[in-house]
Amino acid sequence: MASPGVAAVDRALTILAAFEDAPEPMPLAELARRTGMYKSTLLRLMTSLQEFGYLVQLSDGRYHLGPTPFRLGAVYQRANNLHDRVMPVLRQLVADGAESPSFHVRHDAKRRLCVFRVDSQHSTLDRVEAGMLLPLDRGAAGRVILAFDGGKGDTHDDIRESCIALSFGERDPDCAGLACPVFGPGGNCVGALSLSGPKPRFTRDSIETMSTLLLKAAIRLTRALGGPTELLDSAAAWTADGREAGARPARRVRR
Repeated sequence: MASPGVAAVDRALTILAAFEDAPEPMPLAELARRTGMYKSTLLRLMTSLQEFGYLVQLSDGRYHLGPTPFRLGAVYQRANNLHDRVMPVLRQLVADGAESPSFHVRHDAKRRLCVFRVDSQHSTLDRVEAGMLLPLDRGAAGRVILAFDGGKGDTHDDIRESCIALSFGERDPDCAGLACPVFGPGGNCVGALSLSGPKPRFTRDSIETMSTLLLKAAIRLTRALGGPTELLDSAAAWTADGREAGARPARRVRR
């Protein structure tokens, strides 16, 4: 389906999007392969992108993102005040001895973006970094985002009820993860707070301990963002006190 926008702008943004999952600078031929554009078209568009700092050409001829996307990202963080609210919560989780915490948001229909990440104090870590795009349908954080965005089925119902998702080896066969929602004004899920690391450290006891830490952190962050905490409060109370009694947290009511 053709875009209703300006074709040249669409092509320029397609070039920038090609760098989202590129671990290294790319030669012109690789950019042509990823974007489906002719090299002559790429060169014309990239001249403008370089002029405004969106791309830089290295001495070996390869291309990489320039300083402008980084500057705009910093402006976005300041405008949304996310960094100052999220990072203290992640650092406290590490100080409490949890696995590596991250904060994820939906990027598009199939992917989530890791916006913030702090490595745990353990010597062995999973391979997640801020800025990475990860699948929505694999991993605890992705499942939380899908569940609180209207996902259908028993799995999503359970996540909405407990406010916790647990995954083992879904995205990385050697890793496991826990995640819970973070709510903003109006009760909408604005992202997922997660803990991830090597599977052997996710024992039954550690999962229960980390679930409690994670829910408390999500409550703190939700309050900082001006969101309601009733669902998280209920889930935290059940996690801490109600397992033996069989109590269940309240179901989330869609607003």
